[in-house]
This record gives sequence, structure tokens and C-alpha cells, in this order.
Amino acid sequence: MADKLIKELSDQEFMERYGCDRFTATVVSNRYRYIVQHMCGGLLNTAFSIILRDWYDFAATISGPPKLDYPMTAVSNSLVLFLFTMPEAVRNTVEEYGVENLRPGDVLICNDPYRTGTHVNDCCFIRPVFHHGKTLVGFVNIQAHMLDMGGTVPAGFSGTKKHIYENGLVLGGQLFYRDDKPYKPTWKLIFDNTRWGELLIPDMKAIYQNLILGEKMVEETIDRYGMETYLGVMRYSCDVSAESMRRGIANVPDGVYEAEELVDCDGVDDTEEYRIKVRITIKGDQAEVDLSGTSRQARTSINAGWLDAKTAIGTAFKFLFDPKMPITSAALRPIDIVLPAGSIVNALPPEGVIFLYWETTMPLLLAVWRALKNVLGENAVAGDFCSLNIHNANGVWPDTGIPWVTMAQCGGEHGPWGATKVGDGDSYTVFSLANNLDPATEAIESDFPVVVTRKEYVVDSGGAGKNRGGAGVLKDTLWMHNTEHYSMPLHFKIPSGFGVFGGNDGKTGGCWVWGPEAFDLVKEKRVLGLEAKVYGSSVPVAGMLDPVTKMPDREGKYFYSFRVPVWQTKPHTIFRYITNGGGGWGDPMTRDPEKVKKDVRDEYVSIEGARRDYGVAIKGDPYNDPENLVVDMQETEKLRRNA
Repeated sequence: MADKLIKELSDQEFMERYGCDRFTATVVSNRYRYIVQHMCGGLLNTAFSIILRDWYDFAATISGPPKLDYPMTAVSNSLVLFLFTMPEAVRNTVEEYGVENLRPGDVLICNDPYRTGTHVNDCCFIRPVFHHGKTLVGFVNIQAHMLDMGGTVPAGFSGTKKHIYENGLVLGGQLFYRDDKPYKPTWKLIFDNTRWGELLIPDMKAIYQNLILGEKMVEETIDRYGMETYLGVMRYSCDVSAESMRRGIANVPDGVYEAEELVDCDGVDDTEEYRIKVRITIKGDQAEVDLSGTSRQARTSINAGWLDAKTAIGTAFKFLFDPKMPITSAALRPIDIVLPAGSIVNALPPEGVIFLYWETTMPLLLAVWRALKNVLGENAVAGDFCSLNIHNANGVWPDTGIPWVTMAQCGGEHGPWGATKVGDGDSYTVFSLANNLDPATEAIESDFPVVVTRKEYVVDSGGAGKNRGGAGVLKDTLWMHNTEHYSMPLHFKIPSGFGVFGGNDGKTGGCWVWGPEAFDLVKEKRVLGLEAKVYGSSVPVAGMLDPVTKMPDREGKYFYSFRVPVWQTKPHTIFRYITNGGGGWGDPMTRDPEKVKKDVRDEYVSIEGARRDYGVAIKGDPYNDPENLVVDMQETEKLRRNA
């Protein structure tokens, strides 16, 4: 019976294995997912800080009891970066604290990247569920980004911190609530070491209330369906998830597949690049991902931890082989991972400091996709923009003296995905390990002394293909007061948006700053232009750029992003970010000419780019008369014959 697929089990066999019938298993497993979404909906609507209310930087899960080895049976539709770290985060925290020490009314907290994954700002809040106050039946959990956890940098975002003691307050597994009351020693420890407590307090109270909501709904589930069904469906949800992943892997021919991706530099200097190497061995319905040969851990806080590497690999496999099945902790059962200790994907304290972990795990995800792109053929997925290009700024309101801080809102945090056989890549979303909201421009400008003057697509930046890669995104921000800026783009040396199945790579982007002496928008009364000559007066922040024109140039000079660790700017300074473009899918010369015409009309592709990249001749004026563009079919046929 162990070799049977779940759908092949007889009704009696299913009942014996899972303690309920198939219909009930489906209903209850869906209810688990409803519970975590309900928890997230509550937190999204009650959070105070920008990172939670505007960015959706949190996730909720349900984990089973210790006797089932803490299975994570349901996850929320939110931050992917947390979803494969939380099974171990819950287990490690609870085991360290001691299962025997738990009692009803408790909440545990832990934020150590080496125990729970991610970084110190992400606190894992764990509520044990005791059925009728007696039997421990599982845990409801929320991992959420706290606006600040102390350390040398306001809000924490920086790639220049050199050891864990600069990183912020670390909390091992400890009590946060006892008997449904704040556990004062932990609360005092947090608020004696962090900034912006007026936002952290309501965020933490909102998290607590939504943990209670989750606990109540789990209790209602047990009361309605019974303990045997409750536990059986936990096993069922995980088994279905593991089986689905195995079946996806089994569709790939046995073999060994290799690739690597690049992280441009760390925060010490630009003399050392970091390479992430993957060697994927497929045998039947099993896979091994070996990261041996990956570069040593970085000298500053761009490292990832072991759980972050696991998350990147799990997500990469979900995209390619099992995109429709809900995530559980069992999705990685068929995948073995070899992680070299002390590497950039498995950093060790104290020098292997972790903060910008996604800048390492996104290249890891892309390396998996790149390794498998040829064997997958038309099912390959093209690369996305990779780096969040995070920009954090802070200052003091001159009229009140109150400090303020932005949170991943004013850089290149949103950009394009690559194309697939299904269609063109989306041009404005977060990268493939996220799944966040885009903060509203009005909210940004209401909360901070900044004006978002441009947010638009870059012409000819998406990789050409039968299906086009998403376009790079350009964002300009005008800063109205004296401000400190931390700018963190890390992936401009090579195109992250690689093409697949004959598609072309997307373009690389860059980052620039204009002081008021170079261009003062307020005095000029016009926005900063897009023409090439504009870049000549800029100060490059990062990118592969022509050293004279300062425009993006794959053969140009690399401008090191951390050569200015903190940008101190005057009022009316402008930052510009351009993300990398997404990769294309399929031969560009087979793209429907009418689709190319539409791309020209919508300013994804220029008339010159249509001719050069797609072999399509377009006549007309896309700027002044976009609706009357026409395809010159005779010239197009000639161009494509000669391509």
C-alpha cells in the first residue's frame, strides 16, 4: 500500500491511514488554509508599521504537535521567503524552550537567523494550542518583520555590517506572553534596544490578537471534526504535497545539471565576487541539490542562512515542478540539499552576518532555473530582476524633531518577471521569493518627506522572445529634507533575466543620484528627463555603466554600490533606480507582429527595437499617434528571412 498513490487508495485504506473520508480531508485541509489567511487578513488591517500594513511582510502557518514532528500543514498566501523556514523555526524554538515548559496562554518569540532563518527584524511568534486547555495539539504561528530591532543602522537594512554584534538584538526562543499577559522581561529587553517603539507595540499586540484568532479557529475545527480527523488531515495535507512534488520531479530525465549565478560584491570592497554553484542530480522521483563549490561567506551582511537556502531551492522546485499544490513542510521530502558550512548560502556567526539574505537566495533560485532550463525545454522559466535594489532612508522632521524611516519603498523593490510558454513576463511585481503588496505612492508621500516623480517601464529592457520578458522599472524619488540613504543594489554585473527556449536576456539596470546642484526639480519645475544627456550630470551609485555617458552598458565600468556606505543628501536630491529586465521565452522572430505593434504602442518596445530584436517593421508615431501604427508586412517578411 505504501507504493500506491493517494488517489489509488480504496475508501477503507484512506480511512485507515488518515482517520476520515476523502471529502472530509479536503474540507478540513482547506479550512487550515482559511485559518492562516484569516489571521493574515486581520493583521494586515490592524498593523501600524509601513512594512506590515503596506508591504505584507509577514506570513502565518499552522504546525502540528511534537508527536507528529511539527508538520507545517498550511501556509498563508503572503511572504514566500518565510514559508520554508517556518517549519524548523517553530520546531527549533519550541524544542529549545522546552515542550514541557509550555502552557495555555503562552506565546514564544525568536528572531535568530541561525535558528529560524531570514534576519533579526523577522520575529517568529508561536502560540501553542492546547485543546480545552489540556492537550497540546499544535501551534499557530506568525512571522513578521518588525520595523526595527536595534543595531547600528536605523531599521537594519544595510549590506555593510561586518559581524552579528552590529546587526541588532537577537532573541533566542523565549516567552513573549505568559497566561495571556505580556512577559515583562522580554518586552523590556526589546524596547530597551529598539527604535520606533510607538509602532512596534501596536504591531506586536495585533500579532498576538491574530494568534488568538488562529487558536480559536483550530479549537473549533477539532470540536467539529474530532481529534482523529484533525491530526489525520495534517498527515494527509503533507503526504499529498510530497507526492505531488515527486511526480513533478519524475517528469525530468535522470541526469546531472549544473549552473551558477553571481552576487556582484559585498560591503567591504568590490574585489571579491560571490558565486553560487548548483549541481542538481535527478534520479527517478528524487533530487539532490549540491551547493559545494559555492563561494565562502561574505565579509558583510549579504549572507544567507541554511534555512534561507532551503527556501530558495524549495520555491524554485515549486515553480518548475509543482506550482498548483499548496505548500507544506513535506514539499521538500523528495529533495536532498548539500550545504557547505561557512559559505554565502550557509553563513556562520559571528562574522558570517546575515541581513540582506534575499540578495543571495534569489540568485540561488535563478541558478536552479538556469541549471534546468535546457532539459525543461519549453517548460523552462526565464529569469527575473533578481535584486530588490532596496533603498532605505531616514531623517528627522525639521518642525517636530521626530525621527522617520522608510522601508523598502523608494528603490527598485518591484520589477519584472521572465516569460514562460504561457505568456509574457509581468513587468511590475516583487521577485519570485516574495509576494508582497506595492506601497501606494500616496501613502509613501504622506508618511515621508519624499515625492515619487516617476514610476514607469523602460523601453527595450525586457528580453525579446516569442513571449517577451517583463520590462525593467524606472523609479525617481525627490527628497525634500536632509536625509541619510542606504542603497543596496547587488546584481548588475550580469543579466539576471536570462532567456530560455531561444529567448533573449533582459537588460541590466543601474542606480544614480542627482544633487540639487546638478538638477533642482523644484527650481526647474519639470521632472528629470529620460534622454541620454541627463545621466552626464549624475553621480552613479551602482551598475555596469559607460564611464563617460554614465548610461547602462554591459561592456562598461562597474560602479560599486557600497563605495558610499551612507549617502548624506541635501534637500531636492533625486535618486533613480532602473531594475534589470526579465528574460524572454522562445525565438523572437516568431512573435506575432501584431503583438510587437502593441508593444510599441504601449512603449515596451521602440520602433527600432521592434526591427532589431523581432524583425518587425512598424510605421507610425507611437508617441503622438499610437493608435494608428501599422505593420509593414512585406518589410517584416524580408527582415525575418535575413535574420
